[in-house]
Amino acid sequence: MAFERGVTFFDTAEAYGPFSNERVVGEALAPVRDQVVIATKFGFEITPDGAFKGLNSRPEQIRQVAEASLERLKTDYIYLFYQHRVDPSVPIEEVVGAVKELVEEGKVRHFGLSEAGGATILRAHRVQPVTAVQNEYSVWTRDSEAEVLPVCEKLGIGFVPWSPLGMGYLAGTVGPTTTLDPASNLRAGFPRFTPEAMRANRPVVDLLRRIADRTHATPAQVALAWLLAQKPWIIPIPGTTSLAHLDEDLGALNVELTPDDLREIDEGYSRIQVQGARTTEALLAITDVGAKLGTRSIDPGKLS
Repeated sequence: MAFERGVTFFDTAEAYGPFSNERVVGEALAPVRDQVVIATKFGFEITPDGAFKGLNSRPEQIRQVAEASLERLKTDYIYLFYQHRVDPSVPIEEVVGAVKELVEEGKVRHFGLSEAGGATILRAHRVQPVTAVQNEYSVWTRDSEAEVLPVCEKLGIGFVPWSPLGMGYLAGTVGPTTTLDPASNLRAGFPRFTPEAMRANRPVVDLLRRIADRTHATPAQVALAWLLAQKPWIIPIPGTTSLAHLDEDLGALNVELTPDDLREIDEGYSRIQVQGARTTEALLAITDVGAKLGTRSIDPGKLS
């Protein structure tokens, strides 16, 4: 249904499921494989029964993951192969070198990084062009603005915001009275999804709703339109489990925010103190420093 509506870029990873999402995507897109772009990821060590054993971006692991992903995706090449998380135990140059070999063999077309900081992006780009960086970015998560976005712009790298709707919160469909089952809903363990935080952060949704009412849109559409208005090389990837939300998300393409709308969102957000970290301490611990802290370790203006 997404493809029929014009969607041609699909994002997955071996870690989703794990393994099962690649199989679903591979089967669903097999009839239109030559008309779509599929991105997947490596970077974790996962046992055959689905247990995560930590980060692993050793060259031999990258090759094993690539071969397995190719089989699950029912394809002979991966268009965009991301390192899911930066592995501090393996120099990024070795990681990129392993992917470069896969590129030379025709098994991978392009290389990307996820949750990476500016310094890591620069080091990787010197070995093999980085095509895309996928970090969390949305109206209420702005870490990438400090360093990563300027580096991407300077180097000509596409930026792919994950969780562009704040895991659904920015759509206004969850709140302090929403029950999140820890057994089935990952958000239940996230600091921003405690009842107290969801209550405290409601002004962010109210801000989007004011713009939405004025533009005959929904808060989710305004949140996506805000991202699309930032830069032409920013491509958000909202996820959904329903056709209604898919159509709502695609409706953002028809929402034209004026400079005044964008200024109202940014100025309004600057007066809001968002409560709660964007993810858990465990996940922040495996996020590259520049992406985690939103600080600059390099000066993007001095890059050549």
